[in-house]
Amino acid sequence: MTVPSVAVVILNWNGKALLEQFLPSVVQSQYPNLQIIVGDNASTDDSVIFTKVNYPEVKVMVNDHNYGFAEGYGKLLEQIEVDYYVLLNSDVEVPQNWIQPVIDVMEADAQIAVAQPKIKWQKHKEQFEYAGAAGGYLDLHAFPFCRGRLFDTVEKDNNQYNDQKEIFWASGAALFIKSKCWKEAGGLDPDFFAHMEEIDLCWRLKNLGYKIIYCPQAEVYHVGGGTLNSNNPYKTYLNFKNNLVIMQKNLPLADAYPRIFIRMSIDFIAWIHFLMQGKAQFAWAINRAHYDFLCSLSKNGAKRTAIQIPFLKHTGQYRSSIVWAYFIKKIRFFSQLGI
Repeated sequence: MTVPSVAVVILNWNGKALLEQFLPSVVQSQYPNLQIIVGDNASTDDSVIFTKVNYPEVKVMVNDHNYGFAEGYGKLLEQIEVDYYVLLNSDVEVPQNWIQPVIDVMEADAQIAVAQPKIKWQKHKEQFEYAGAAGGYLDLHAFPFCRGRLFDTVEKDNNQYNDQKEIFWASGAALFIKSKCWKEAGGLDPDFFAHMEEIDLCWRLKNLGYKIIYCPQAEVYHVGGGTLNSNNPYKTYLNFKNNLVIMQKNLPLADAYPRIFIRMSIDFIAWIHFLMQGKAQFAWAINRAHYDFLCSLSKNGAKRTAIQIPFLKHTGQYRSSIVWAYFIKKIRFFSQLGI
C-alpha cells in the first residue's frame, strides 16, 4: 500500500529564534513519507543560513518578497508536489507522532479536505491555545470562535473535547489539507495578507461539499496564547475587514448582505467601546476596515464561486450570537452553548 506523501511547510520571516526553539521537534517527526520545508518570506535576519547549516535535511525555499501568510504560502505550495500539505506555524512544538493520526482520519474519507489536530498552549500544556483549540466555529454573524476558547476565555484540556468532530474552520497554525483540494479551491486568498485566510479557504471548501475535521488523536503546542487585537491596531483592522470579506465571498447574495449590514452594526458597538476606553487608534482601525471593505466590494464580488450554500445548512456554526452568549448571558465554555 502506498503511503501518502506529506510536506510540512513552515513559513518564516525573521524567525531565527523560533526556528532555533521549535524546528528540532519538527525534524524528529515520525512519518514514513515526509519532507520538511522552511519557506522564507525574504527574511533580513540569518534564519535561512541558520537552517541550511544546522538542518541540512530540511529543504529551504525562499520567496523574493514578504508576501504575508496567505500569498507567501501560495508561492511556496505551487512548487511542491505531494498528497498532503501541512501548514505549520514556526512557533509550534510537535511530538513525534503527530502526523499519522491526522492522515489516517483524512485517508478514511474522500470528503475530508482539511483537518487540524488538538492545539494546546506551549507555555501551559494543560490548556488549549487561543488560535485553534479543538476546532473553529462561526456564529450567526460569522464571528469566529473555537471549541475550547470563547473570546478571551481559554479552557483547560480535561479531555472534554476528545471526540473527532466536523468543524467549520481549521486553524492555520497547524492545518492539514489535501493538495488536490488546495488546488481545486485556489488556495489561500492573497488579498487577505494575514488573519482569517484559513476560514475563507475552509468556507470555500465547504461550499464545494467537503468536510473540515478536528482530530483529537494528535496534538501540537502553539506559543500564541494571546488575544489577536490587544496591542496592534493593524491586526484589528485585518480582522474586522477580512471578516466582512469572507461573508461577501462565501454566502448566497440574499444571505450575505443582510448579515453584513447586521455585522457592521455590531462593529459600530465595538467602535464605541474602543472610544470609551480611550483607544482611538483601534476605533480608527474599524473605520478603515469598513471603508476598505466597501471600496473592494466589486473586487471581492468577482471572487465569488459558482456555489454558495446557505449559512445555516453548514456544519460547525452556532445558530445564535456568540457576542450575546458571552457578554450578556455570561457563557464562558463551549460546552454550555449546546452545539
